[in-house]
Amino acid sequence: MTEVDYYEIVRQKLQIGRITAPKHKKVYKLMKIFWDEDEIKILSQFNNVGIKISRKELAEKSGISEEEIEEILRRSARNGTILKSGSDYRLIPLVPGIFEMYFIRRKDSQENLHKVAEIYRYIFKNRTPDLEEVDNIRRGFRPLLPYDSEEKLIKVNKSLDVQTQVLPFEVVKDMIDKNKSFAVIPCQCRLIGEYTGEPCELAPAEMGCFLTGEAAERQIAQGAKRLTKEEAIDFIRDTEKAGLVHNTVADTSKDTSRWICNCCSCHCGVLFPAKLHHYKGVNQTNFTPEFDMELCTKCETCMKKCPNEAIYHIWPNKPDLSDEKMKVREEVCIGCGICAVNCPNNAIKMVKERDEYPKGISIDLFSLI
Repeated sequence: MTEVDYYEIVRQKLQIGRITAPKHKKVYKLMKIFWDEDEIKILSQFNNVGIKISRKELAEKSGISEEEIEEILRRSARNGTILKSGSDYRLIPLVPGIFEMYFIRRKDSQENLHKVAEIYRYIFKNRTPDLEEVDNIRRGFRPLLPYDSEEKLIKVNKSLDVQTQVLPFEVVKDMIDKNKSFAVIPCQCRLIGEYTGEPCELAPAEMGCFLTGEAAERQIAQGAKRLTKEEAIDFIRDTEKAGLVHNTVADTSKDTSRWICNCCSCHCGVLFPAKLHHYKGVNQTNFTPEFDMELCTKCETCMKKCPNEAIYHIWPNKPDLSDEKMKVREEVCIGCGICAVNCPNNAIKMVKERDEYPKGISIDLFSLI
């Protein structure tokens, strides 16, 4: 009689649309850290990702009492490898989903946290998603321009028929102005770098994700640091100076902006693989950097800060140096504005070229966290 592979059954249930859980030995190893044999047998009775199932239904399907199910799944619910709401349970994808919740909560043993961090870091380094999956990931992430952009960094391309100078969802300032609750949680991507001995050189994990409104209050209730509005502004400016990109998550309008991942391209699960494998990992903003060569001293600060390595220095050949300039590779630029906010001579402006609205993704996983 063939032995039932409960891990394979659950692996198939962890997929939703183009968000997959590859059939790879690292994925199996990850699942076996998250769930022991008793847990995985019950999880094999779960519905697919995002679809809840009650404890009563699980008891009927598995033949195990509700009390025993509650006890067996207690560790998984505590660690954030499944979702529990009252007597209902749900599966969530390995990433995004379990990855964020597991490292936000950090309730597992230190040994397991290190093991899981090593596996996720390996996946970020070595897995190249196909083009369809890249497109789906990209639709879920879009940079916001730095806090002081409207006053200092933006100009409109007058030759284009753009509707407005700045749309509300295009700048981080609007997200702060329309909310009263603010919180910060550690960056899960830089956290796994610290666990694996590869810390980010730009910023620590504690300079992490920024939340507003209900999302902030949910995390504050679980121990996240609450910020005043003044502290929120200072925090955002500090992340910009460090060279971190404000990536909104599942953002489709000013009303859905509530979570920002402040991302580095050496650890971010979206930007890092994109830079390694030379594709755009996030939606490009409606803006493109433009250099004023009369103000530019070619100090290369922009080149060093650019998260996508989209800026390079053209060395001079002419005696008068007139052919020396900084150049933007528009095919990989994401329009985040990090170059402009860090230019010591204010020689870069973000020029609005388009009026495109983000489309978002089919499921807002981050609203569940």
